[in-house]
Amino acid sequence: MNQWIADANVPVALYDPWGLETGAALLLPDGRGFFIGSLGHTAYYTPSGNTSPGTWAAGPDIPNAQGQPDAPAAMMPNGKILFSCSPIPTSFNHFPTPTSYYEFNYLTNTYTRINAPGGGLTRNIPCYTTTLIDLPDGTVLYSEQGLNTFYIYTPDGTPLNSGKPKIKNIRKVAGTNTYRITGTRFNGISEGAAYGDDWQMASNYPIVRFTAGGNVYYARSFNWNSTGVRRGSARDTVFITLPPGLPSNTSLALTVTANGITSDPLNVQSAAFAPASDVIANNILSGDLNITQNSKSIVFPNPAKEHTTVQFAVDGNTRVSIKVVDLNGKVIIDVMNKNLQKGMYSQQINTSTLGAGVYIVRIITEKGTENIKLLVQ
Repeated sequence: MNQWIADANVPVALYDPWGLETGAALLLPDGRGFFIGSLGHTAYYTPSGNTSPGTWAAGPDIPNAQGQPDAPAAMMPNGKILFSCSPIPTSFNHFPTPTSYYEFNYLTNTYTRINAPGGGLTRNIPCYTTTLIDLPDGTVLYSEQGLNTFYIYTPDGTPLNSGKPKIKNIRKVAGTNTYRITGTRFNGISEGAAYGDDWQMASNYPIVRFTAGGNVYYARSFNWNSTGVRRGSARDTVFITLPPGLPSNTSLALTVTANGITSDPLNVQSAAFAPASDVIANNILSGDLNITQNSKSIVFPNPAKEHTTVQFAVDGNTRVSIKVVDLNGKVIIDVMNKNLQKGMYSQQINTSTLGAGVYIVRIITEKGTENIKLLVQ
């Protein structure tokens, strides 16, 4: 037999007694739940962090006798809540008009009224006909039932660092055109946007993009290892297939976005995705190649033709070994193997004897190994 533990009573009425409606509920950056009521009241829920019941507290009422009889809200990348609302419903009018728009700051418990889409302060519609969703570029999309015009709301401030995904690496699955991306926070810290009890507009999942120049290409993502939010340092994985039209022989910026908050870019070469080379997959799946962000070392020019130069830093006296290896791990060129003192170094590599393709410049010190992808044309 299942046993249920009763939580505390909510200190304010959230549902109205006529249409039995309430507004949206969202998970805030500080871990509390924020609930918007149909009758203009709001409430906070603070979980205990264990199996014990949490605690409820009344939040600030919506100004100007407004409520949310079934309406949306979106937690924007800056952590503030964007929502629509209407006059509080009555027994004679369950869904009154007009609709107004507010931002709510949970840090200060304050509301800021904003203009309606298209201008003015209100739209002559009930708020249940409105919808919001967080977009990958950090803006919020607004729409209305039966309306073919869409509006974009751009929040101020900067995205929350706590909700920022981090990419560790991308690896090809052997024998396929599928790639696996590994990192953390791929689902963000909330579901993004929510509605009273009808629409589903959550975006707590990884949206994968490649950027080349001014063009953006979206990959198809699938098989996420989790749909949970606020996973901290727990490893997240997502599988992707490459978007059509991805340019070849160019540098690409790979990003993962959750709820409009985007990771730092991971720079990759499109030539590494050439479908003719399953060797890439075998090498990468073996863990031999780990593409990392913010590398201390660089290889330039890359792509290379006759020669390239590896620039690297040595933190202290150590033995440094530099090799060029193919994607099977076979050493093609022994570049360096000597003791070096602390400092910055550059070493030219003759690539004229290498066939066109992808190679790895491997830098080995007493502190570890660094792999840098090198494209030879």
